[in-house]
Amino acid sequence: MTAGVAGPATDAELAAGLAARPELFAVVHDRYFRDIFRYAAGRLDAQTAEDIAAETFLTAYDQRDRFDPARGGLRPWLFGIATNLIARHRRKEARHYAALARVVPERDAEGPENRVLTSVAAQRMRPRLVQAMALLTPGERDVVLLVALGRLGYQEVAEALGISAGTVGSRLSRARAKLHDVLDPEAFHG
Repeated sequence: MTAGVAGPATDAELAAGLAARPELFAVVHDRYFRDIFRYAAGRLDAQTAEDIAAETFLTAYDQRDRFDPARGGLRPWLFGIATNLIARHRRKEARHYAALARVVPERDAEGPENRVLTSVAAQRMRPRLVQAMALLTPGERDVVLLVALGRLGYQEVAEALGISAGTVGSRLSRARAKLHDVLDPEAFHG
């Protein structure tokens, strides 16, 4: 809560007060840290994701006086910062996906009786998924992961990456086509 505001502060209220009242940034951090971490963890290893999430909020705090609400909300702004920081790790990320694609999933000798069918399907699909992700361009991968892991809408992705919503749609369309080519459902039946 912020002084003078009944109930939790909206993003607009927080954004309006950040430059004058830096203590409000704690609310921004508490509200969005988990989402930023989850997004980064979906793209990088857990330790790097933790570092990226922390660096995202440090960068945002340092640049809070330059935040322009007319260009979008706090959430897309934070995801944009995180995506830019992750971009520094892109080559490492691409190598990571390529290495995962080479790993053959281990088979359980006994197989627990309570294994869920979706878990088995996911395990079988993982090598194909990481192979497919490695085939995407960095821009396509950013869009797919912001939608899938960050749960951002097209407009939020556009704001986060500083591109048009139309570009988001075309990148997502190209990515879906590439993913479909590798993840062809017919390939899993047999």
